[in-house]
Amino acid sequence: MKNESPNSRRKFLQQIGATSLVAASSPFASLATSAKAEERILQYEKKITSNDKIRIGVIGYGVQGHFDLNTALKVPGVELAGICDLYTGRIQNAKEKYGNELFTTNNYKDILDRKDIDAVLICTTDVWHARITLDALAKGKHVYCEKPMVYKISEGYPVMAAAKKSGKVLQVGSQRVSSIGYAKAKELLAAGEIGKLNMVNAVYDRQSSIGSWEYTIPKDADALTTNWGKFIEATEKMAFDAKKFFWWRAFKEVGTGVAGDLFIHLLSGSHFITNSKGPESIYSTGQFSYWKDGRNLPDVMSGVMQYPDSPEHAAYQLTLQVNFISGTGGQEVIRLVGSEGIIDVIGNNITVKHSLMPEAPGFGGYDSLFTFSKSMQDEMQKEYDAKWTAEQRKRKTKEDIVFKAPTGYDDHLDHFTNFFDSIRTGKKVIEDAEFGFRAAAPALACNESYFSKKIVHWDPVNLKLK
Repeated sequence: MKNESPNSRRKFLQQIGATSLVAASSPFASLATSAKAEERILQYEKKITSNDKIRIGVIGYGVQGHFDLNTALKVPGVELAGICDLYTGRIQNAKEKYGNELFTTNNYKDILDRKDIDAVLICTTDVWHARITLDALAKGKHVYCEKPMVYKISEGYPVMAAAKKSGKVLQVGSQRVSSIGYAKAKELLAAGEIGKLNMVNAVYDRQSSIGSWEYTIPKDADALTTNWGKFIEATEKMAFDAKKFFWWRAFKEVGTGVAGDLFIHLLSGSHFITNSKGPESIYSTGQFSYWKDGRNLPDVMSGVMQYPDSPEHAAYQLTLQVNFISGTGGQEVIRLVGSEGIIDVIGNNITVKHSLMPEAPGFGGYDSLFTFSKSMQDEMQKEYDAKWTAEQRKRKTKEDIVFKAPTGYDDHLDHFTNFFDSIRTGKKVIEDAEFGFRAAAPALACNESYFSKKIVHWDPVNLKLK
């Protein structure tokens, strides 16, 4: 690749400078001008030399594989060296996009064996994540693994150990944790902007067949074109089923459903913002509400998790919700509820609303006072008036504030920028193996709770089931 000249992304970043999160007018100038979150946009002011080149291989070239590769190639100095997929149509698609000279294969180990590949993007079905990650680290490759990092909780321990031993970068693909919006929410919460946190409500709803994983299945799909025998090497033997190959998220044999797809985004985001190690109890329930298409994982699911009091944060409760036939039309919101207000994290935008209690306790109105005798009411009213001034009885006000990411901002691109910068500089990524496991384990425990109809108890410090 030739030395990079300033591209459109770089010019865009130069234009927005240190105000990448734009705050609405308010008296809170310190919040509006703080550069802590804004500095998370990484700028490339230096030219990329041949020594900075990173050549990548993609393992799993489906929907997310396409998205991840397209974004990764926007980072200066990143080059594509090979693509692996089991379905012949996607290999053909790769050749059509990147030329017949591109190295392609249906065996991921061929990618790992290539000396000219520095890093791999693992975008396969969930059941393959841990196996390919372990093999990639053993071959000395840096790893970007789509979430959830593992298919089963038990797989998390060897993956964390291998990542540590290898000295290679492993980043999990929940891109929101690299968002400037999430960084701002984290900053505001830590600064006490909404008082003491006590609850988080997290929602990721959809309303479409594609959003419910009913992806288009090609007309030539069969056991041969999908390399079905290879596909089920990581599972129990199963007869060919095109849905399990192309709609794999909906089936517990190969995917992790709502929990592994969307709960984990909400968990990753809320853990990043609260700096949490994880919950101590997990319960979930679900139903088949609309998409009754053969799936064995629900299309509507809720979860409740209790987070203990810890050095990182006060105790709080987390509620999770995914509804695939939501009349809202779809929404993604993490709401942080504190004693003095709320922070709504909607995509990369942040809204802070305040509600402060008066210094004086409540008295009168919707109260038992009016049920007492007239003489008792008068006596107690007199005592209350003498103790609390009119000012102390008023609710204090604090202006709301809105932070908006700049038009065109892409947290997915920042996530990949963080990954490749870590490879180049050795700095720690945000979503390493431990962070990824701390999000994956509670998400996977939601499926365990759903099927067992029991509360799952988790040790967030030692990362073990109780």
